[in-house]
Amino acid sequence: MTGITSMFGFHSTAAEVARGIDFSGKRVIITGGASGIGVETARALAGIGAEVTLAVRDLAAGARVAADISATTGNSTIQIRQLELTDPVSIKQFVASWTGPLHVLINNAGIMATPELRTAAGWELQFATNHLGHFALAQGLHGALAAAEQARIVAVSSAAHRLSPVVFDDLNFAFRRYDPWLAYGQSKTANVLFAVGATARWAQDGITANALNPGAIATNLQRHIGGRMITPPESRKTCEQGAATSVWLATSSVLAGVGGRFFVDCQEAPRVDRRPADFGGVAAYALDPANADRLWEESLRCIG
Repeated sequence: MTGITSMFGFHSTAAEVARGIDFSGKRVIITGGASGIGVETARALAGIGAEVTLAVRDLAAGARVAADISATTGNSTIQIRQLELTDPVSIKQFVASWTGPLHVLINNAGIMATPELRTAAGWELQFATNHLGHFALAQGLHGALAAAEQARIVAVSSAAHRLSPVVFDDLNFAFRRYDPWLAYGQSKTANVLFAVGATARWAQDGITANALNPGAIATNLQRHIGGRMITPPESRKTCEQGAATSVWLATSSVLAGVGGRFFVDCQEAPRVDRRPADFGGVAAYALDPANADRLWEESLRCIG
């Protein structure tokens, strides 16, 4: 199967990817939309007319970002709503407050390489935040996505998914010695498997999901590793560049009806069976339908 390609690449920005597209009347939710690439994803989509909702933990920060985006784009429809992805009550309240169709859900929020922490329910924090919270949110918004008829879910994963598959027998490091990078890698693999599982189950409802690696971008994602970047300068992107693939997956006509795939630099990534020296490609285990099915059932059990 030939991978999907585009005219865009490593240096493309979110604004360049969105140029010429009319997203008027489209409703978009972006988790983690008050910082990092979430801001530039929101700005690019607002710039082409979308009604953007920033799902954020910090309402004050969200309000500042919404005001800035409105000022720079002339779009006054930017909304902010509170969402804590590790809190089932917060997710239920967010879902209950949503009315009408939802055309694009961008699961952008995330944490990386945290100390060993668990949620009130006992779930390892990175898995709970990066995967379970977004899984529960998508489940709750399924009706709104289906009502849009041709809806898309964009799951922001990472090159770090190649550090670990989902270890189903020990999701919470109850037996393994906790490693912050393996925990992060597992959660990012889960993001890809979610896209595979969601497309398999919801494509009949007009909902498709794809995952992506945004690249190496200096944001507050690095706060648990002292703010340092572990990649060489030549491989780093700006936030505007890092948001490009998210925006492309949300808007491009090439992706109509396409789901369950993994992209980087606005190109479909090749599947690999071993971690390559350049850390490229998408691990075969992250696209495996059997793994996706198992994760889906386990996630349903986890969220009750």
